[in-house]
Amino acid sequence: MTEQPGTTAGTGHDEAVDRAVDEARNEIVRVGTSLFARGYVHASAGNISAKAGDHHLITPTDAALGFLDPGRLAVVDARGEQIAGDRASKTLTLHRRICSADPTARFVIHTHSTHLVALTLAGVWSEADVLPPLTPYYVMKVGHVPLIPYHRPGDPRVADLVTARIAAHAASRTPIRAVLLDRLGPVVWGPDAATALAVLEELEETARLWLLTDRRPEPLPSHALDELRSTFDAAW
Repeated sequence: MTEQPGTTAGTGHDEAVDRAVDEARNEIVRVGTSLFARGYVHASAGNISAKAGDHHLITPTDAALGFLDPGRLAVVDARGEQIAGDRASKTLTLHRRICSADPTARFVIHTHSTHLVALTLAGVWSEADVLPPLTPYYVMKVGHVPLIPYHRPGDPRVADLVTARIAAHAASRTPIRAVLLDRLGPVVWGPDAATALAVLEELEETARLWLLTDRRPEPLPSHALDELRSTFDAAW
């Protein structure tokens, strides 16, 4: 049975686990507030999740990310059963499977960021790479971002498509940190909130540059990409 909002009961009553869960709650709320204040999210669009030990926390369904209550965040145990908070977002399966497919992923953000959704409407650079390598920081901080074909929000088939992309890029030694859902926006992840936010911000900014310049700039030349790989270990 799901616990009432505001409790951590059901997390095993282990002090370390409860502490990790409380820290994750606060981080999700902080990130949600920041994203809303800066216009990355609107209304109840988007969701955020974090791993805390074997537990997974995620924003509730239809939650407004700028006004989150830490006690109402959904908490799910290792078996995928909700043990606290309001009903979990319908994208819970996607978030959990990203973390399973990429062991470094512990914080996941999905937004409907304006320029990235606009990019899917105007036409991406390619399905394998939604944007060209325009700037060094895009190459270093973001890397390859594949397009995931349109499916309705919460469709479980999306998780299969995303994890397949993660596996394919891992096999080619070009690990990805993000995908772009057609007409729905980006899903980004990282080992912590700061890393995931950096990916999202650089990705959205590059989409804005690409659209503002009427998609005319040339990508960085191959010798510049080689230099970024050798100097900064960029996964491109």
